[in-house]
Amino acid sequence: MYRRSFLTTAAAAPLVAAQQLRGLNVRLGIDLFSIRSQNWTPFEYLDYCAKWGAKVVHFSEIRFIGNLEKDHLKRVGEYARKLDIEVEIGMRSICPTSTLFDPKQGTGEEQISRMIDAAVTVGSPIVRAFLGSSLDRVGKIPLEQHIENAAKVLRGVRSKAMDNGKKIAIENHSGDMQGRELKSLIEQAGKDFVGACLDSGNPCWTVEDPHVTLEHLAPYVLTSHVRDSMVWRTSEGAAMQWTRLGEGNVGIAEWIKKYVELCPGKAMSLEIIVTNTRAFPYLQPKFWDAYRKQPAWEFARFAAIADKGKPMAEHPKLSQPESIAKEKEDLEVSLNWLKALQGT
Repeated sequence: MYRRSFLTTAAAAPLVAAQQLRGLNVRLGIDLFSIRSQNWTPFEYLDYCAKWGAKVVHFSEIRFIGNLEKDHLKRVGEYARKLDIEVEIGMRSICPTSTLFDPKQGTGEEQISRMIDAAVTVGSPIVRAFLGSSLDRVGKIPLEQHIENAAKVLRGVRSKAMDNGKKIAIENHSGDMQGRELKSLIEQAGKDFVGACLDSGNPCWTVEDPHVTLEHLAPYVLTSHVRDSMVWRTSEGAAMQWTRLGEGNVGIAEWIKKYVELCPGKAMSLEIIVTNTRAFPYLQPKFWDAYRKQPAWEFARFAAIADKGKPMAEHPKLSQPESIAKEKEDLEVSLNWLKALQGT
């Protein structure tokens, strides 16, 4: 059995901020990566999300929706519409030079084309995708070349996307791009059919204040992934953990308020991932090999967050059943925190 309760910290969290979202129209979504280990069918995922009042369910990877067979996608789309839920679907890397790109699935253009067809069938307005990860900032190929290569792939599917009324939402993913870098990719590819899947947790993996990322990308946002982070100073620079909503120090309540105001009507999909510590030794010169072009004023805003943070302990090692239960609990505590923030 699941022995330890993790409900104590955020269940009654920051009600001091509760007035901030009252009266604002939050279009609640759930990114199924939050509950990636539950091993449910897409119909079970939809039932669960409907119970929590989600209006958008974000199938961020093909595995969550099961497969791309047309009859299957039709059934999923019909079931979602019965629940008054909009489906968003997604895929992984589209950049042929990224460490995360899978050439076994075909060219980048072929992979996106399949997903556009799937989006038409299931009724998704977007296809979410990403460039790569933090490893693409430090390899033999410069990040700027990866961005150019990804933009070329996207331009190759422009006609198909436009003809089918679909847009491609590129995520700032796993430390691959800072906000202005993703903005550059979108503009190179074509902002008439490419936009952002704005992730509030990944900026900290690029030593960027999530508010800076939002400021860069707000005009391009198509959808989002939302979670909280705690960042603190260390003897070598900074460290951070992703947390449940309300347990971090990046000002997530204010970030959510800004997002709702700057990106009206766009889905705010919770992607709750709780991690152990990730270090950023930025006092070591070699660290900056990955961030040579980051403006000092942007980094200063990240450093200011770290100055106000408190170190967090490592999470206890859990059995597989405990880990699966905690994953679901982390999302539900965050959903309750958000409802409290809204005053609902």
